[in-house]
Amino acid sequence: MLEGSILQQLETAHRHTTRPIRFGVYYKNTLVSLCHALEDHILSDDTKPLVITAFQQGKWYLQEADRYADIANKSRQIVIMAAPDAGFAEHPTSELDNVDLLALDTSDPVAQEWHLIILSPKYTAMVLCQELSEADYGTAGIPTSDLERKFYGLWTFEPELVHQTAEIAIAHIEPYNLELANKLKAHKQTIQPSLATPENLSAVVSRVVDYLQTGQENLSTPTAPNKQILDRNLVSNEIQAFLRMAQLMDMADVKNPMAAAEVVVLCEAIAQVLDLPAWQVKRLRLAGLLHRIDPLQKAESILTPGTSTRYHEEAPSSRLSCPLVPGAQVLRTMPRLRAVAQIITHQSEWWDGTGEPASLSGDEIPLESRILALVANFQCRVNQKQASQLTREEIFAQALEECRQQQSTRFDPKLIDTLALLVMGLQQGIELPLMTPKVSAGMWLLDARLDSEMKTAVMKNEY
Repeated sequence: MLEGSILQQLETAHRHTTRPIRFGVYYKNTLVSLCHALEDHILSDDTKPLVITAFQQGKWYLQEADRYADIANKSRQIVIMAAPDAGFAEHPTSELDNVDLLALDTSDPVAQEWHLIILSPKYTAMVLCQELSEADYGTAGIPTSDLERKFYGLWTFEPELVHQTAEIAIAHIEPYNLELANKLKAHKQTIQPSLATPENLSAVVSRVVDYLQTGQENLSTPTAPNKQILDRNLVSNEIQAFLRMAQLMDMADVKNPMAAAEVVVLCEAIAQVLDLPAWQVKRLRLAGLLHRIDPLQKAESILTPGTSTRYHEEAPSSRLSCPLVPGAQVLRTMPRLRAVAQIITHQSEWWDGTGEPASLSGDEIPLESRILALVANFQCRVNQKQASQLTREEIFAQALEECRQQQSTRFDPKLIDTLALLVMGLQQGIELPLMTPKVSAGMWLLDARLDSEMKTAVMKNEY
């Protein structure tokens, strides 16, 4: 990581904090898809964001100059940093009032970085990467295909992180152009960090996933092994988009910000008691991380069956395919997540058949959905009691008893018994360590079984 670069300054600022920055490696084709998706979202939005970019060299800017004329029409200010090349300042886009070009010194470490920082009143987003050096490539050397160039960094929607990076970028601009830096500071002060609404975030994420999938379809590399590597990098980032969306939804819930992490560890513990196969545990883990994407879960965790009628405008096309659930529907855009989308969709079914969206009952409900529904409800109850004067053991006992009151109506009675075994262990001091997923490396969540259709486990045969 180059000393003095924006990436290095951000990493240093977080190195000894409770939330250190986690970086990944991205191929150029992935970054092109990510940036084009975020840029095109600006074109579809009306919030006039502040945009700060770094293009490494002027020639890369020239490839996007016409496109940036359209983006400028939708932005309050655009700053483009790059090492100077022929034609860099002569393009008509550069003459627009709200577009400023900053010619970086060739020795400036930012000249080796690729950035897109977007500050909007409705959302924030950024891609922040630095190209690997020749030494970083090792014995394989610098790739001959431009698409196979590698970059080290991150991308995120997290408001505080994006705003902090924008401050670092503006400070880097200041020695070059004090007037411009002051103008950017003024713009930035009018845009306060705020979490995007689920609707806005869903629109951005859907566009990112769509562009990444298009990148896969248009992938053209010299050899099949190289194509497979680039393809997996794109897929990994599709998963990252959904995980980042789920993370922001958790952050927005100040009363229960650890819901996803705690639900995942409880789901894994239940899965171990049931001795589920690894592929099913992995799918359940991913569903746990994403389970609050479904808008149906905005309601109180303790739902009354039949209170929501918005999903009954027409009958589902099949018992395990419910396109009327919009929150889970965004996951279906990625083939590898369709099974996970079904798990999330059917977590609101009730054992007695009075739930939503398909009125499934008993063993018709996917096993993972039954586990997720019970665990999410239990976690919510435990979280609600944390502020009470109850002991740890009493909190677990009361939460279990409240879930037990709904066995055979809402919850699978056999799973209640399994949860009771887990609670007994928790009361005796067993610790379930929380693990935050490394979002920058999403492929660990996938295996070949996630590409298959939903495999509903019949509980009487499973345990």
